[in-house]
Amino acid sequence: MPSPRVIEIASPSAQERGRQYGAAAADLIADAIAYYQEAFAHQAGLSWDQVLDHTGPWQRLVERDHPALLAEMAGIADGAGVTLPEILALNCRGEIIYDNWFPDSTAHADADGCTSFSLIDGAAGDGHVYAGQNWDWREAVRGTVVILRIVQPPKPTLILQVEAGQIGRHGANSAGLALNANGLGGRFDDSAGMPQTVIRRAVLDAANIADAVKILTSTNAHIPSNALLTHRDGFSIDIETTPGGHGWEYGVNGLLVHGNHYQVLTPREGGSRLISPDSLIRVPRARQGLIKAAASDDVRNTIHTAMSDHLGHPDSLCAHPDERLPAVEQWSTTLSSCVDLTTGEYYVAAGPPCENKYELVPFNLYDEVRP
Repeated sequence: MPSPRVIEIASPSAQERGRQYGAAAADLIADAIAYYQEAFAHQAGLSWDQVLDHTGPWQRLVERDHPALLAEMAGIADGAGVTLPEILALNCRGEIIYDNWFPDSTAHADADGCTSFSLIDGAAGDGHVYAGQNWDWREAVRGTVVILRIVQPPKPTLILQVEAGQIGRHGANSAGLALNANGLGGRFDDSAGMPQTVIRRAVLDAANIADAVKILTSTNAHIPSNALLTHRDGFSIDIETTPGGHGWEYGVNGLLVHGNHYQVLTPREGGSRLISPDSLIRVPRARQGLIKAAASDDVRNTIHTAMSDHLGHPDSLCAHPDERLPAVEQWSTTLSSCVDLTTGEYYVAAGPPCENKYELVPFNLYDEVRP
C-alpha cells in the first residue's frame, strides 16, 4: 500500500490554509466525493443532491460556533474546484450515514470504527508517553487518506490523519496533546448537533488539555463519539461523549484502551445494543498486547505487534475486508498510528499494520514553525 500523501499548509488565514489544502488534494477529494456518492445511495438511499441538502443545518451551526473552520472548508472547496456543500458532506459523512442508515444493512452504522490506546506513567518501558490507534473505516477510501501538517499561528501546529477534504479526525499538536477517537452507537434526538470532524479539530486546536476537555464536554455533538486524550506530561483521560451526557475513565497502570462500545455509559436508546460487536474482542486483545510494552526495550515494535492481532479475522483488531460483503461496504484498518509525545515523532502504517510497518512522517510535532 503506498504511503498516504503528506500535505503541509501554512497561513494565519483560514481561507488560505483551506485553499492550499484543496489545491494539493484536489484529485483525492474528487475520489472521495465519487465514493460517497455511491455509498450514500447504497447504504442510505440518498441521491447526491439529497446529501448536499442535508448539509444546510450543519453549515449554519459551524458558521455560528466555528466560523474560521467554515472559512477553511470554503477554502478547500475553492482550491479543489468543488462546492462548499460537497466539502461539508465529506466532513459530515458519519452523521449523514447514521441519520439515514438502513437497520437491515450489513454495513457498520457508526461514524468510524477504531481501537485507540494511550501509554503513560511507566506503561512504556522507555518511559515515554505514547498514543495511537488502528483507524478502521471503508476499504475503498484508503487511497484518499492524507497526512496534514497545519501551521496556523497563533494556534498550535497540528499533524492530522484525515480523509481528503476533511478538516479534522485524529492527530496531535505542538502543545503535546493527542486525540484518538472512536465511533459509538445511538442517536438521542433529531436535532442537529456539531459534526465530529469540527469537534475533533477544535479539540486539537486547543493549547492545553483543560481547554480540550471543555470543548468535548460543552459541545452538543450530533452523534455519540469517544475521545481519548493524551498529554506529553503523562496524563490521559477517555471521555465518552453523547448528546445525553458524558462518561469518563482513566487508565490502569498507565494503559488505557477504548473501542467502539460503551465502556462507561449505557446508551439510553436501544439499551446496550452493539453497533460494532467485534469491539468486545478488539479492546481486551489490544490490552493484552500493549501491556507488554511496560517491559519492552523496543516499545514501538511492541505496539506494532499488539495492533496487528487477528483474533476474529476479518473483523479483528487489525481489520481486513470481509469478502462476503458488497465492495462498497467492506471495512478494514485504514491506517495505524503511533505517536511518541515525548519526542514528537509521529509514525503511521498505511493500512493494516500486519502488512505495513510504521513509517516516520516527515515532520516532528515540536518542529519550529517554518518561515
